[in-house]
Amino acid sequence: MRLSTKGRYAVMAMADLAKNGRGADGQSRAVSLAEIAARQEISLSYLEQLFARLRKGGLVQSVRGPGGGYRLAKGAHETVVAEIVLAVDEPIRATRCVAHSSPKGCMMGGERCITHNLWEDLGAEIHAYLAAVSLEDVVMDRTGGRRRSAAATEMGAAA
Repeated sequence: MRLSTKGRYAVMAMADLAKNGRGADGQSRAVSLAEIAARQEISLSYLEQLFARLRKGGLVQSVRGPGGGYRLAKGAHETVVAEIVLAVDEPIRATRCVAHSSPKGCMMGGERCITHNLWEDLGAEIHAYLAAVSLEDVVMDRTGGRRRSAAATEMGAAA
């Protein structure tokens, strides 16, 4: 399975927004797409297309005027990577079938291939993982094993 640049760049840009969307005083501030484009080395016109979809998906809010740009619509700890990927129309699936969970399969005769359930399950695992990772996790480098070990440490401290 391969995540296209659309999903990858949307997550990069949102992580940048989460990281840089606070001023020195801790208050929320708007971040311009030009700033994000420069830091992440992503085309400004491509970011404009992505942010139109992210805004439509309710993940960002636009701020007009001097000092304008974008803000996260909700906290970085509340925004999960799966939402971002889905907002830019990037399907999270590993099957080669046209429609997710379609009874019509990917074989010439319309049946499902012998490995269909394997790839469908993998797609579900990927979605579950991305739905468990917040922007805050990404910015704080708490993904994968580091995130799980940090959670285990917190659980041990709470006991």
